[in-house]
Amino acid sequence: MENNVTFNTVGHCFFLEDAVETGNQFVHNLGIMTKCHPTLPCEPTNLTLAHQSTKGQASEHILIPSDNTVSTFWITNPDNVYRDNVAAGSDQIGFWMAFPTHPTGQFAGTEISANTWPGRTKLREFSGNVAHSNFDGLMLDRGPGPDGKFGIAGPNLTSYANPADTSSGLVASVFDNFTGYKNRNGAIWGRGEMHLYTNLKLADNAIGFTHASGIPGIAPYTSRVVDSLFVGESDNIGNPTTPEEVAYGRSLPNASADFPIRGYEYYDFHHEVENTKFVNYVSNELRDAGALSYLLFTSFGMSTDNSVKGLTFVNAQPVSFPPIQRRWASDYGRSAAYKSAAFRDLDGSVSGIPGAYIVIDNGIAADEEACQIKATWNAAICRGDIGRFSIAGNFSGFETGPITDPIILQRHGKRFEYVGETTIGSGAELRVETSRDKLSLSLTEMDDGSSVILEFPGFTVATGGVEKSSLAELREARETSWFKDGNKLWAKLVVDNAAGLTVSPGSNAPPGFAARALPVGATLNVSKEGLGG
Repeated sequence: MENNVTFNTVGHCFFLEDAVETGNQFVHNLGIMTKCHPTLPCEPTNLTLAHQSTKGQASEHILIPSDNTVSTFWITNPDNVYRDNVAAGSDQIGFWMAFPTHPTGQFAGTEISANTWPGRTKLREFSGNVAHSNFDGLMLDRGPGPDGKFGIAGPNLTSYANPADTSSGLVASVFDNFTGYKNRNGAIWGRGEMHLYTNLKLADNAIGFTHASGIPGIAPYTSRVVDSLFVGESDNIGNPTTPEEVAYGRSLPNASADFPIRGYEYYDFHHEVENTKFVNYVSNELRDAGALSYLLFTSFGMSTDNSVKGLTFVNAQPVSFPPIQRRWASDYGRSAAYKSAAFRDLDGSVSGIPGAYIVIDNGIAADEEACQIKATWNAAICRGDIGRFSIAGNFSGFETGPITDPIILQRHGKRFEYVGETTIGSGAELRVETSRDKLSLSLTEMDDGSSVILEFPGFTVATGGVEKSSLAELREARETSWFKDGNKLWAKLVVDNAAGLTVSPGSNAPPGFAARALPVGATLNVSKEGLGG
C-alpha cells in the first residue's frame, strides 16, 4: 500500500485486522484527521486520570472497542513494513502497535492463532514515519484481548528469535528515524524489552518519550534511545487559538498552560539515553520544563541502572522533577518510584561528574557530604554507589490512603515515610521507626562491599548476618552484621552479589515480575523480642 492519502475518516484508518497479517508494506501514505466518530467526541482509554476507564469501549456508537481510542495506523502484527508514512491530526493515536497475545477475530481459537505470537515476533521495519498533531504519536502498548477490549497496560513487544520459544534468545526491535511533533500527550509511549530507538526527532510535544517494561530483568535494557534530537519549543509556533495560547504566543501541547513539559521520561526499570541533544526546555512563570524527568507521579518500576551518556543541552534545563500534583499524574497512588527517582550520568554530560547519580531530592537519598543539591531540578548530584533499599510488605502502589503501621525512615533529622522500594546511597545511616513486629530488609543494584547502617528502636532480634559486640565493631564489618544494645538493634547490610541471595517480589510486585524470585545483594530479617525473624 503506497502513496495513498486519507482525510476525515472514522475508525482506524490503515488497518491490520486479526494479527495474522504478515509481509505487508505500508509505504509513503498520509492519513489526516482520523476520527473516533463523525459527530461525537471520543471516549478514549488512555493514561490521563480522566480517561483510564474502559467505559468508552462498550459504547453503542462504535464498531469495535478500540474505535473510541482511534488510530491512523492500527498495527496488530510486527512482521510488516511501515516506511515513510505520516499520521496527522488523529483524534487519539497516530501509530498504534496493538499486539494481542494470539490473533483474534475470525482466527480466534484456530491452530493458526495458537501458533502465532505477535508480541514475540520480530519487528520487520518501522522507519522514517512521522506523527504530528495527535494525542499520542506512537503507541506501543495496550494490545487487545480476544474480545477486542484493552486496558491501559497490556500485551507488548518482546521479540524472540523463535516466537514460539522464549528460550530461543531475544532480538532487538529497531525504530529508526521517527519524527513526532505537536502531540498533545506523548510523541512515543512504548512497552516491551530491547527496544532500540535511533535518530528520533521529537518537538513541541507535552512529553517526548516514555517507555514501560515488558518482562523486567530479562534483557540488557528495556529501551535505548541513541543519536536523537528532542526540542521543547521549536520555531513553529503553531496556530494559537485558546486565550492561554494567544497570551503565550504559540500553541500549547496541553490545554493547561502550566502543564510541565518534558523531553525524556524514565519509567519502569532499565532505560538508556546516548548521544542525544535536548533543545529549548526552559521553565517560565507558568510552567516547569526539563529535558530529563520521570513519569509523573508513578509508583511502579525504578532502577538505579538507568543511565545517560553523550548528552548535549542547548537552552535547556537538564533535569526536572516537578512537585507532585494529582492533576498531572498518570497513576496517582503512593508515588514510591517517583519519590525515589534516579539515573546515572556515566560520562558527566549532565552533571559534570562522570559516574555521578542524579537523584530526586527526597530528604534521604542525598547526602550533604557526597551530593550537590540542585534546587531548580528538585534533585541532587551524588557521588558514590547508589542502589535500592527494600522492606518487604504490602505497599500497593495504586492505594492512596494511609498505610497501616507505617514505616518512617529518618536521616539527618529529615523524616521520610516508606511507601515502597526506595533509593539509597552506600554509607547511609538511617533510623527506622515502626510499630510493626517484623521487617525483612534487602539491598539491590549496588556494588560488592557497598553498605547501609540501620538503627531499629524496639527491635532486638536479627535472623541472618553475624552478631557483633559493639557498634564500633559493626561499623567496621565487611559482611552483613548486627549489634544489639538493650531495646535497640543496629544492622549493617553489606552487598555480596555473588552470594546468590533472592527475595520474593511480594503481593505488590510490578507487572512482569510474576512470582519469580528476585536477586538481591544483601538481606536481613529483624524483629522485636520473642518473635523470632
